[in-house]
Amino acid sequence: MIPVDLSDGDHFDAVIVGGGQAGLALSWHLVQRGIRHVVIERDTVVHEWRDGRWDNFTLVTPNWHCALPGYAYDGPEPDGFMTRDEVYAWARRYADTFPAPVAEHTSVSLVERRPGGGFLVHTSAGMITAETVTSATGGYHLPVTPAWSDDIPEHVFQLHSHEYRNASQLPDGPVLVVGSGQSGTQIAEDLLLEGRDVHLALGRAPRVARFYRGRDCMTWLADMGVYDVPVSTRGLAKRESTNHYVTGRDGGRDIDLREFALRGMALYGRAIGMSGGDFLFDDTLADNLDYADSVAESIKNDIDRYIERERIDAPHEDRYEAVWRPEDVPARLPARDVSSVVWSIGFRADWSWLGSLDVLDHEGHPAHSRGATNVPGFQFIGLPWMHTWGSGRFHAIARDAEHVAGLVAEGAERRIPVA
Repeated sequence: MIPVDLSDGDHFDAVIVGGGQAGLALSWHLVQRGIRHVVIERDTVVHEWRDGRWDNFTLVTPNWHCALPGYAYDGPEPDGFMTRDEVYAWARRYADTFPAPVAEHTSVSLVERRPGGGFLVHTSAGMITAETVTSATGGYHLPVTPAWSDDIPEHVFQLHSHEYRNASQLPDGPVLVVGSGQSGTQIAEDLLLEGRDVHLALGRAPRVARFYRGRDCMTWLADMGVYDVPVSTRGLAKRESTNHYVTGRDGGRDIDLREFALRGMALYGRAIGMSGGDFLFDDTLADNLDYADSVAESIKNDIDRYIERERIDAPHEDRYEAVWRPEDVPARLPARDVSSVVWSIGFRADWSWLGSLDVLDHEGHPAHSRGATNVPGFQFIGLPWMHTWGSGRFHAIARDAEHVAGLVAEGAERRIPVA
């Protein structure tokens, strides 16, 4: 990495906004092409891997999925799951394997089209110009809490999953975790393992088995080409889908919320509000558990068909049977019985820095086709389902970066004078 100090009036062929793995992967390709560019990072490169995860976080994808342009995981456990600090160290080392020009601790407040072509980029270091601009900021910017969180009594400590690090952050007493995606279920387990009394409000998130018929399910899916299927064949709504919950902790295992219930975790339907000092929940618990299991079993069906079609010698495995079913599901939980709430209901995007650029759809989502927008010279990279299921994870960033680098090169060449 080459540190860059931006100055008012600087001009680049390309500006990349965001210094995570996607921005660095794109930078690698631009370095190979000799395109003069800068990566602008508000904090430090790949800092979210260190600053935005809890202490016991692990990858949910096997380590061998970790491959960036010119740089692949080569550690001792390709089928293992790196911890938070290991992922950060691995991704941070990538920035030092090539001369990535990076302006750290620099924010972008606005991007505008420049009269005559190109872009004006307003940064905390001054105004710069560029022939092309690529957003590599991802799609998860602002932690979400519901409006009714203001109605929760003051004695209940509230924290978003993005801020959660470990159980010691929270006051003594029972914890309500709201949300059953990857973060919510793993944080609920983390608290349960720490001996806390845990209440978990479920949404309609799917799950996947960790291992099936002798291999990690995600390895099976990769071999089957599932992560390479374009979103164009699934419908744009797929871009908003929730990832399957599972964990890589302690070498990897299923997250079975029914088994958590047997261990004392209280499960509820979706949290819908407060009334009379009580948390309120809908009656979807049984349906949500059944749905999660049905998705896990459907994935096993796909694996079975693949094994049979390819005539693979794989061991037989009995199918999952539910170990617990809800009977009388409470619709209310008194706030006096809860000391903390951990919100794990996601994030919303903040595209305010795009100003009046016509790159968002009517719902405020990036409008693009494999990163290309209707504004010549402006691209996206690093979005979930940008092109395939693998786009939002290490598995396919290299492929997406190579494609977007071609778009950047085309945009720069349209305006760069040829000697």
